[in-house]
Amino acid sequence: MTFSLTTTIIKPENNDLINNAVILLHGYGGDGKDISMLTLNWKRFLPNTIFLCPNGPETCPINPNGFQWFDLTRDEPKYILEQSKKAEEKILTFINEVKIKYNLKNSQICLSGFSQGCMISINLGLISNENYNCIVGFSGKIIDQNDLQKRKISSTKMLLIHGDLDTVVSPTFLLEAKDFLIRNQIEVEANIIKNCEHQIPVEASSISLNYIKNNFKI
Repeated sequence: MTFSLTTTIIKPENNDLINNAVILLHGYGGDGKDISMLTLNWKRFLPNTIFLCPNGPETCPINPNGFQWFDLTRDEPKYILEQSKKAEEKILTFINEVKIKYNLKNSQICLSGFSQGCMISINLGLISNENYNCIVGFSGKIIDQNDLQKRKISSTKMLLIHGDLDTVVSPTFLLEAKDFLIRNQIEVEANIIKNCEHQIPVEASSISLNYIKNNFKI
């Protein structure tokens, strides 16, 4: 089976049985290989887990070597929301392909993302028909709270992490997302990493790994 999105795949060692999947969505201008670096440490502690890191469906205009999930060249909230919804549909198609190929359910899938990938992950955690195992989001935000409130039909638990020195996506967005999730009875953990800019430092990777392990019950 060929996936609809070009994907970097890291399989369990020794062809072990696949019980879980972590789907990693890169940030604006990045790609699957870029965010797959997280798996170098994670895979040692998450046996029977396959990691799938798809490229965004569109070439990024500010970095022709990278990709985007949705366009950000127009700073118009309505336009960005419309584009992000189109991206959601493409990622949902990809997730369904993963579920069929590896015989997995939502409860066996952790959806994670950085920046733009985090924004999409948060939405998918609340608009999908079934809860995912968990969502792990780095340096993102909720794109449109009013829209998400209307579309919410699920309640996937989440871990959100943000650097306190992030000038690309302000850390105040983490606090806003946490408040939204609590008000909507979503189980959420939030961490602000000190002296951290718009990136995923070792501390954030470690916190995330432990969170995923606990939720996969490994």
